[in-house]
Amino acid sequence: MTTSLTMRERAAAQAYLRLVETARAVLADPGLAPLAGAYLSSPMAEADEALRRAGLAGNEARLLSLAAALRGQGAPPGPSRDGAGRGPRDPA
Repeated sequence: MTTSLTMRERAAAQAYLRLVETARAVLADPGLAPLAGAYLSSPMAEADEALRRAGLAGNEARLLSLAAALRGQGAPPGPSRDGAGRGPRDPA
């Protein structure tokens, strides 16, 4: 199934993916983890604003569907298995 994204939906999905990747990187580094709030405040604000503009605030199912489509996957990205952003099929 193909999901078509509007420009605002694409921006929201991209902002969400940037937030997820930033969170994974920050939380995987013991030196940065205590400062997560400082490192994540800007990506969180960007994602919140993009979600609001796209009308996706509170519609997590649609957001995850768009993010998965943007990544070319059939399912939304799952949680990290090892704290370093790698899932069960991702090599170290």
